[in-house]
Amino acid sequence: MSTPPSLPKKVYIETQGCQMNEYDSSRMADMLGSSHGMVRTNNPDEADVLLLNTCSIREKAQEKVFSELGRWRQMKEKRPELVIGVGGCVASQEGENIQKRAPFVDVVFGPQTLHRLPKMLDDRQTRKITMVDVSFPEIEKFDFLPEPKVEGHKAFVSIMEGCSKYCTFCVVPYTRGEEVSRPFDDVIAEVSHLAAQGVREVTLLGQNVNGYRGLFHDGGICSFAELLHHVAEIPGIGRIRYTTSHPLEFSDELIAAYADIPQLVSHVHLPVQSGSDNVLAGMKRNHTARDYRQRIAKLLDVRPDMHISSDFIIGFPGETNQDFAETMDLIADISFDHSYSFIYSKRPGTPAAEMPDPTPEAEKKQRLHLLKERIRQQTQQKTDAMLGSRQRLLVERVSNRTPGYLIGIAENTRWVHFPGNAELIGHFVDVDITEVISINALRAGAPVWTEA
Repeated sequence: MSTPPSLPKKVYIETQGCQMNEYDSSRMADMLGSSHGMVRTNNPDEADVLLLNTCSIREKAQEKVFSELGRWRQMKEKRPELVIGVGGCVASQEGENIQKRAPFVDVVFGPQTLHRLPKMLDDRQTRKITMVDVSFPEIEKFDFLPEPKVEGHKAFVSIMEGCSKYCTFCVVPYTRGEEVSRPFDDVIAEVSHLAAQGVREVTLLGQNVNGYRGLFHDGGICSFAELLHHVAEIPGIGRIRYTTSHPLEFSDELIAAYADIPQLVSHVHLPVQSGSDNVLAGMKRNHTARDYRQRIAKLLDVRPDMHISSDFIIGFPGETNQDFAETMDLIADISFDHSYSFIYSKRPGTPAAEMPDPTPEAEKKQRLHLLKERIRQQTQQKTDAMLGSRQRLLVERVSNRTPGYLIGIAENTRWVHFPGNAELIGHFVDVDITEVISINALRAGAPVWTEA
């Protein structure tokens, strides 16, 4: 009597933080599927391997990690064969300290060594010690990753790693290393593979994505704008997004690309962090608020319908009422589509962590509230302005709320419900917007109606 085949082992991956981490988590799943036949599960209770992909951008990131590991420890006490791994930026920062504080963790790996995860798991099984590798082998990991699996019609593609800007508040250069770009041919090959599998929208990723400088096969250097032109030529790619960009690298060449590449969406995320030159200098952003305004003005000359989103740090050490007022002036001038806005939090090892910070926390919270409310109003104004317009959508899925309706995403990231057949999923359609629902109503569960 033959022995029945064993079921594939399951891996659960919890992802914290940015889209780069989301990309890394998907590649971990691809790798373990290729090397060990593992399948990804959304249920940690049925997993054989638990992986925590961490982020260190926010304050108390380490505490958040160890808190989750505390819950996982209880699971391992019930199932000693359970394998636990910690990756990402907190792993890069903490290294062997994770092993000391949580000795039940089996593997610890950084963003640049995730490709070594299969071997680390094997070594853990044979050597019975915690495997720790948080080194910085530059771009090596991409040479060892399998072809990405495709789920849906949108995909992330990492085109570079690390950052060399060293903003005083940011921990990324210390956790992901110096800026390194993937070779041009590698990026094109990955996007081509995704397009052949049905992907229609790609988002190019990097900590400083528009600073991409990839090698051509002949040794020449490909700029980010050049890369965009080549990606747009790949059959099947109908939309291109990218994040996160830096004002210093937002070149005239990149702005000109918006005139020539229709696949580039009319939405860009360009973090400014503050509208005060004093604060920007303290952050070591190396640009002024005027520089930022000029970049945006040039971009709007090329694409008048462009939607701009940004990042803001409120309460940076030394920020005065006047500094905050200048930030609010910038918001009024630019009219942002949306933002990711937070109160400044100290990151260990960064220069800003040593700066005096006399502003009361309550005042910072009030500033953040005012900023978020102003941008919320701008978001609603831009959404309201879509009424009566025609929007090109990438059809995502069938609506769960309204029978016979589909959901698509517009270039400006708004979700749109419209009547249609499921055969349209994965295709681009043009729809006329006949009704707009307010943000508050949408949160309360109101439907969104449009007509094709």
